[in-house]
Amino acid sequence: MSRHPAARQRQQRHVHAVLRHIDRHLDQPLDLVALAAVAHVSPFHFHRVFRAWTGENLGDYLSRRRLTLAACWLCNEPAASVLTLALRAGFASGEAFSRAFKARFGLSPSQWRGASAAKRQELRNLDQAAQVALRHDGSVFSDLEPDMHVTLCQRPAVTVAYLRHTGPYGQAIAEFWRDQFVPWLHAQALLPYAKYGIGHDNPQLTDPAQCRYDACVALPPGYAPPADMLTMTIPGGLYAVYDFRGSVPEIAQAWTALFAEWLPASGWGVDARPCFEFYPEDAFFDPATGEFSCQICLAVRPLNS
Repeated sequence: MSRHPAARQRQQRHVHAVLRHIDRHLDQPLDLVALAAVAHVSPFHFHRVFRAWTGENLGDYLSRRRLTLAACWLCNEPAASVLTLALRAGFASGEAFSRAFKARFGLSPSQWRGASAAKRQELRNLDQAAQVALRHDGSVFSDLEPDMHVTLCQRPAVTVAYLRHTGPYGQAIAEFWRDQFVPWLHAQALLPYAKYGIGHDNPQLTDPAQCRYDACVALPPGYAPPADMLTMTIPGGLYAVYDFRGSVPEIAQAWTALFAEWLPASGWGVDARPCFEFYPEDAFFDPATGEFSCQICLAVRPLNS
């Protein structure tokens, strides 16, 4: 990896573009030549660059992401067959999927689907013994809201600039906003604009050290981002939206409730677009208590009949 700051920033943008491309095409064959083109490197150098930035081989990353998605689908889409979900996750056969799934999570796909959430957490094979609970912040999750008011809405695509945090969610994200993201917004004169928080990985299924989070700000019309600024487009489309107000531990519980309670009973499934928190320009925040408001947005699609 280059030590020159401009070259390093350029390579970081390209690798992030590769990760977005992979996450949105996990149900399709991913060709090395095409991925190298997205990364703006030769196929010969791609694996070295990918591992340098992610800490994983490409094959390991693809397998982890596909299995993580499939684990969510198994819980959220009870009517879909294991084979259907295996093929959607990019596996060539149900047998190959079942072997890989059990090697990672310690349960077969059918056992995973039938187990309670607590049992899945206890038995999954991710070396997270310290992360027994279900909330992002590590506290025990209980008392889900029985009547969450969730609405469906079409959201436009939006171009954002962002900073990335890799590591555990929860309080670490609040500190990332306070210590890095907000000062950066001040420096870029972007503080007044709408903000987004994108957690790319499910912390119940992913090693906390590998969880990726992007703190984003919407770019105003006519804004020309500097060459070293990370930018991307958050896709538009149909989202399920929950209006949240509370604290950092409570938003972790709200995310869990949406996926564990609302989604399976909703008749909708999640697709490959990122889910995010939306903070409008007038979003509430009380620095004295840490209470804040936002919209939790799940990218949804109709379930196959």
